[in-house]
Amino acid sequence: MIWVVLAVVAVVVVAAVAALVTGRIPYDPMAEATTSTPETMLPRGEVTAGDLAAIRFDTTLRGYRMDQVDAVLDALQTRLAELEAQVETAADRAE
Repeated sequence: MIWVVLAVVAVVVVAAVAALVTGRIPYDPMAEATTSTPETMLPRGEVTAGDLAAIRFDTTLRGYRMDQVDAVLDALQTRLAELEAQVETAADRAE
C-alpha cells in the first residue's frame, strides 16, 4: 500500500518538474521593483503631524525601500534645522 502512495507522489513530482521545464508552469523568481504608493516626499515648508502620518513606503524583501525612507529623513532633517534656527533667533531677540 505504501508503495502505491510513493509511486503516485513520484509521478506527481516528475510531472510538475516536466511542466516547469517545458514552460507550462510559469517561473518568475522575483519581479522588478515597482512603486505602488504615491510620491512619499513631504511638502516643502511647513510639515505637520498629519503629513507624517500620511507617509507610506513601499515594502521590499527586508523592510521598506531605502531610497524613499532616505528622502523623507533628509526632508525632515532640513525642516528641523530650519525650526531650530528660528527658535535660536527668537531666543536671541527675547534677550
